Amino acid sequence: MQCRRVLGILILGMTIASAGDVTGKVAFAGTPPKGSPLQMTADPVCKKAHTKPVTGEDVVVNKNGTLRNVIVYVKSGLKGSFTAPKDKLVFDQMGCLYTPHVLSLMVGQELEVRNSDATLHNVHSLSKANPQFNNAQPMKGMKMTKTFAKEETFKVKCEVHPWMGAYIGVFNHPYHAVTGDDGSFTIKGLPAGEYTIEAWHEKYGTKTATVKVDASGKATVDFSYKS
Repeated sequence: MQCRRVLGILILGMTIASAGDVTGKVAFAGTPPKGSPLQMTADPVCKKAHTKPVTGEDVVVNKNGTLRNVIVYVKSGLKGSFTAPKDKLVFDQMGCLYTPHVLSLMVGQELEVRNSDATLHNVHSLSKANPQFNNAQPMKGMKMTKTFAKEETFKVKCEVHPWMGAYIGVFNHPYHAVTGDDGSFTIKGLPAGEYTIEAWHEKYGTKTATVKVDASGKATVDFSYKS
């Protein structure tokens, strides 16, 4: 059986010529909700970290009318198995907020959890498929590394600062992405074939679409949410 390494992922029976990228945007229709300022006055370190009011990140609509913090991933259609990338992702606590608010990674991929604040945080996962963890990081500069063995998307919270919340998506393949400040995403190196692509948002739920990736290389799929 032929074996090639594509974009750092070991994929059986696939050649570089048969891989393509899926790109798109997640639009938002309607009036963006107005977020309430987060009340950080209970912790002087948190209050001092921000010169302007900070609102929650459960719904972030970008200037171009797109939605941030949406996980877009291949839900079905993949064949074979994949090895986790060696790149370590960083999940930080900075300004008494989780950064990033939403992230996605692969089963077995390392996640470095940091505390960049000079105050106590605890990181409590509300995972179900994976064992929960609840670790305190009382000092600035503390780090710990986590890995996950099963697919799921779960919330992380801090009991010390109840406004702090984030989401982590874990997948058994590398074909996933999170929308940023322009609402776009790119799923790279997807083998030629037909797939179900799903978009997930913490408040507005899921949307699905079918996309065909040709051997020549590229496909486009867009999603839209409304208030």
